[in-house]
Amino acid sequence: MISVLGGGVVGLCAATALHEAGHEVEVIVPEDAPPPVSCLAGGMLAPFCEGESAPDVVVTRGQAAVGWWAARVPGVSRRGTLVLAAPRDAAELDRYARATRGHEWVAPGSLEPELSGRFSRGLFFATEAHMDPTAALTALRRRLFDGGVRIGDGPPRGRIVACTGMEARDRMPDLRPVRGEMLELHAPDVALSRTVRLLHPRFPCYIVPRGGGRYMLGATMVESARNGPITARAAMELLSAAYTVHPGFAEAEITATGAGLRPSFPDNLPAIRQIGDRIEVNGMYRHGFLMAPVLATELVEMMNEEMSHAH
Repeated sequence: MISVLGGGVVGLCAATALHEAGHEVEVIVPEDAPPPVSCLAGGMLAPFCEGESAPDVVVTRGQAAVGWWAARVPGVSRRGTLVLAAPRDAAELDRYARATRGHEWVAPGSLEPELSGRFSRGLFFATEAHMDPTAALTALRRRLFDGGVRIGDGPPRGRIVACTGMEARDRMPDLRPVRGEMLELHAPDVALSRTVRLLHPRFPCYIVPRGGGRYMLGATMVESARNGPITARAAMELLSAAYTVHPGFAEAEITATGAGLRPSFPDNLPAIRQIGDRIEVNGMYRHGFLMAPVLATELVEMMNEEMSHAH
């Protein structure tokens, strides 16, 4: 028996991969556990865009995430990512093009008609995708439950795989929080069909369509352990960026706000560590939905090798 601690994206991906590999698995989630911070994510599967600041391993290995998710949950939209910059920030777009690969220059209005006349050029990453993170995690839980995996409270009964985010900081002192903030909007006057990233020297943002006129707007990256509501500054900067992309966001309704702490190691790369009798899978930084399937695959290889040696 393998007991996976944590019901966020890392824990559910780990449990799914282990179950599919034939291991007996349970997922331990305390009854009073708050919603996982991964529910606040953009749900973007954008390895090439992440290459702007992430190490190449995120780009190369993260490319498998789109297929992994699409094979297991509904609602993965493979419409690519459109990257834009306001005319005054045109140099940011050129810099981004040099720092990334997997893109082509486009006229933004050719992909999103409502942006015609607002932006003269953009970068299009055609192979990227996005999904609703809450819906994806719900589908993954249902898939595990239907497969006979117990999900609930109680003590672990087997080999422990801990996927508990910032709760593991006492065991891994180099784990640090990176605060992220987001808004959800209902904007019936806006019709965007794919993720749009707006570059800015100080507060870049992304807009992710969720269907039915709903959009997720995020996300800040603040080196802070403050775990309170979204700040007024963050909300104003994100809304200002959205308005730059499309004036229809000025009439949008703010339907939800959120803030959370992303667990991150010094190199901003996730890792699997053996600490005592536990295997710790942690440090997703801003790459949770992109890299959790990668770490889950590595975990299966590790567990298979461990059991092979035991036999």
